[in-house]
Amino acid sequence: MTKDWKLATKLVHEGSRRSQYGEMAEAIFLTQGFAYDSAEQAEARFIKAGEDEFIYARYGNPTVRMFEDRIAAVEGTEDAFATASGMAAVNGALTSMLKAGDHVVSARALFGSCLYILEDILGRFGVEVSFVDGTDLDQWRAAVRPDTKAVFLESMSNPTLEIVDIKAVAEIAHAVGATVVVDNVFATPVFSRAVELGADVVVYSATKHIDGQGRALGGVICGTREFVRKVAEPYLKHTGGSMSPFNAWLMLNGMQTLGLRCRAMAESAASIASGLEEDARLLRVIYPGLASHPQHALASTMLTAPGTMLAIDVKGGKDAAFRLLNALEIWKISNNLGDAKSIATHPATTTHQRLPEAQKAKLGITPGLIRLSVGLEDAGDLLADLKRGLDAI
Repeated sequence: MTKDWKLATKLVHEGSRRSQYGEMAEAIFLTQGFAYDSAEQAEARFIKAGEDEFIYARYGNPTVRMFEDRIAAVEGTEDAFATASGMAAVNGALTSMLKAGDHVVSARALFGSCLYILEDILGRFGVEVSFVDGTDLDQWRAAVRPDTKAVFLESMSNPTLEIVDIKAVAEIAHAVGATVVVDNVFATPVFSRAVELGADVVVYSATKHIDGQGRALGGVICGTREFVRKVAEPYLKHTGGSMSPFNAWLMLNGMQTLGLRCRAMAESAASIASGLEEDARLLRVIYPGLASHPQHALASTMLTAPGTMLAIDVKGGKDAAFRLLNALEIWKISNNLGDAKSIATHPATTTHQRLPEAQKAKLGITPGLIRLSVGLEDAGDLLADLKRGLDAI
């Protein structure tokens, strides 16, 4: 496939493999294994499989490979490995490269399950993890050491939408030879410039915007061919974290409309954020596209659009937030994001509920905070629904 194609073309065509039948839609190779013409061919394939040769679906599959090639082309990396979920991607990217005694520096503001991997799992196996305020470059400089193996961050944090300066953090990390791993799910493959800014490894929960219709779990690790095939793949294929062919087929279909959906959702998010910003019933409206966002200027240099996510902090805490949520008609109360349907989440009692109260407070996850994932409904209807929810307080 040509590398001169623009994003919209890559989202539709990159990575396509057609059988002898010349099908237009991507084919689902719904098989766990593959037959060989001879014992000698089987032996040769286990020694070294060719580009279009497969052994077992846990190792690779033609449909999965189409998805991997397409997302790598869109992200601007040499290769990708598709995983069973977004958390399998985060876990696989980190665990595959780390061993007891290694040191990792991570931004503190993370999704709850990411924090669990860094705080509990890696620590349990002897990896030292230092946490910093991701927006404070002095803290990154102080924490990164000559023996630091990797740094980890969310380019836009969940749920408070902090923007981390990927370029500056990458320069700090690369000075000691550390690998920069970026969870880019809020930024999306459409609006992100993570690789251009210095990220070595980019992970996504494909469950979110890539599928975009709440149908299936999936994740992906994007990086150099060396990292993907010699570091991540051996770990994931032997521990069972690979994506199913059917889910890969859903993700491929989701990618065809990814650009259209994300741009429409981001346009609505900006309109809703502006419509709520002056509402006296809110303590704050958090959206990188607003001038009031602390990293508004940085976001404009890192992203081609401010994204599909925003957050509001309701006066009156948890009780007021729950009254608002329970009064909504269009927005659905759920803990997913990036869906065609708009979703409202109360992080303090769901996605981040396991965190101690002091840690929630430090991260800005207040009792009144509601995370909003903007879908494809009419922006005016969505704003009106939120206003009705505020009226119910």
